[in-house]
Amino acid sequence: MISYEEIRANEEIKTYIREADKSLLALGYTEHAFAHVGAVSDRCEYILTELGYDKHTVELAKIAGYLHDIGNVVNRVDHSQSGAIMAFRILDKLGMDACDIATIVTAIGNHDEGTGVPVNMVAAALILADKTDVRRSRVRNSDTASFDIHDRVNFSVEAAELAFSEDRTKIILSLKIDTAISSIMSYFEIFLTRMLLCRKAAEKLGIAFLLEINGQRII
Repeated sequence: MISYEEIRANEEIKTYIREADKSLLALGYTEHAFAHVGAVSDRCEYILTELGYDKHTVELAKIAGYLHDIGNVVNRVDHSQSGAIMAFRILDKLGMDACDIATIVTAIGNHDEGTGVPVNMVAAALILADKTDVRRSRVRNSDTASFDIHDRVNFSVEAAELAFSEDRTKIILSLKIDTAISSIMSYFEIFLTRMLLCRKAAEKLGIAFLLEINGQRII
């Protein structure tokens, strides 16, 4: 099997991630480069390991997490589908097993809230890992006066944690938001569809998804 570490070390893949993020920077999006895909991979590992999945499945999820946003090098629109096609080409060329490629490509192609569905466990983990990466350090606009709603919401997040309940029946995204920067309503204005997709992803994994903001349960 092609390992996650081999994927991380691949210079071709690094180039696609780097160039995709440059395109998103030009479009005014938050950070989608190595910090983001690394965090998503780590969260995929955390989610599936805590739920008792085997190491092979965990490895596939980590690879999907690392590759999930390369389609942005083509266009932000339908980037999950273009990214899945790119991932197929890369992994096939590297000699990965067809069943493993299928799992990864399916997850990448289903991670976006516009068209995504948690059709398998790796896709479900990827959705949860990606959509819960909300943090101040993703904001790249240094001019707070020109913040759009995405900048304000992400910048308002002073702390974020994704963790399981003690009995592993719930996964909880806990946020500390500075409401002087962004209201909780603004958070839902841009993230509601993502949170609903997280709920579906959690259900696929046999657990519940909860959101807490400033110590209060929201969903």
